[in-house]
Amino acid sequence: MKNQPKYKNSAAFYDVDGTLIKINIVHAFAFYASRHPSLFKSATNTVKTALSLPVFWAADKLSRKWFNEIFYRSYEGASEDRLVVLSEELFADVILPNIYPRARQLIEESRRAGVRQVLISGALDFTMRPLARHLGVDDVIANQLEFVDNYATGKLKKPFVAGATKADIMRAYAKQHAIDLAESWAYTDSFSDYPMLAVVGHPTACNPDLRLRSLARSYDWPVLDLDEAPERSVARRPQGLAPARRIRARSSQPE
Repeated sequence: MKNQPKYKNSAAFYDVDGTLIKINIVHAFAFYASRHPSLFKSATNTVKTALSLPVFWAADKLSRKWFNEIFYRSYEGASEDRLVVLSEELFADVILPNIYPRARQLIEESRRAGVRQVLISGALDFTMRPLARHLGVDDVIANQLEFVDNYATGKLKKPFVAGATKADIMRAYAKQHAIDLAESWAYTDSFSDYPMLAVVGHPTACNPDLRLRSLARSYDWPVLDLDEAPERSVARRPQGLAPARRIRARSSQPE
C-alpha cells in the first residue's frame, strides 16, 4: 500500500517547443528541408525557407491556428515514410542536444508521484514520438498531417493543436482517461497557451515569455526555469507543487 501512487488520477500536460526544448517547429522544418528531396530540390529552396521565416514568425504572433495552416502547407508532396524515417535523425541531431537540462528530471519526479505524462504540442506527431520515448512520457497529442497515397497534402487533420484548442483537447483526454483536471498540471512557456494553464488545478509557467511571467506573478503560479542551476530552482512535489512561501520567494526575485 505504501507504494501506491499519490496522484493516480492526475496528468501532467507539457507544451514542448520552448518548454521542454529550446527550439521550435521551424527548426524541424529546416532539418527536413535539407534532407527531403521532395521538399527542396536545390539549395535555392533552402534560401527561400530562410527568407520565409519572418512570415512564419509574424503569423505565429497573430494567430497560432493561422500559423499552423500556413506553415504546414510547406510539407505538401512529402512522403510519409521518408518523414517518419527522418524523424529519428531529427531527434538525434536537432532535438536531443536542445532538451532543457532539467526537463527529464521534471518529468521523472512527476511520473514517480503517479502522474500520467502527456506531451501536447503544435509540432507534428511523428517528430514528437522519439522525444516521448526518450523522456518516458505516456502519451503524445500533436498535429497530424493529412496523407493521400503516402504523400502529404499540406493540410492538417482536425482538431488543430494550438492555443485555445489545447484546452478542449485536454478536457476530452481527461474524460477518456478518467483524469481529474483539478488535480492535474500544465506546463508552457508561452502566454498564447494560457487556455491550457487555465483548465488545470496546477498551472506552471515554464521558461516563460515576458507576458506569461507577468501573468504567473499576478496569479502566484509557480515559475520554473529548466535551464537554470539546480540550487536556484523551486522545490518540486511533483513539479509545480512548491511550498507557497518558496513560490512567492522565487517569483519575487528580480529579473
